[in-house]
Amino acid sequence: MKRGGDRNQRIYKTSVASVYKHYVDKAERKGRTKAEVDEAIRWLTGYSQEELEAHLEARTDFETFFADAPRPNPARALITGVICGVRIEEIEDPLMREIRYLDKLVDEIARGRPMEKVLRAAPAGAAA
Repeated sequence: MKRGGDRNQRIYKTSVASVYKHYVDKAERKGRTKAEVDEAIRWLTGYSQEELEAHLEARTDFETFFADAPRPNPARALITGVICGVRIEEIEDPLMREIRYLDKLVDEIARGRPMEKVLRAAPAGAAA
């Protein structure tokens, strides 16, 4: 897996727990909940709530967190747009793209977007 420069290496080795608290704070400031942030993370990665909490407690870094994700959601490719001034769909580094997917989901939660839209749910009656 191709990796970016030193700045990216720092992000990859950062613990998810150290950023997670900022994700939750951002959501809660906008009237959303920790449960919604957790739901988005579980949707993206396939972790159970218990597995997510274990990774947070263990202070797992982003690189390991995404490498060990049990069932990355194939619908995550539907996450598009700009985050941190960069178009998600143009990010070449797979790990950085995963991190930005997560950032985008949290941004959408904080902006008040309904969870079924955040999680790219299929419309009612659509084939699964």
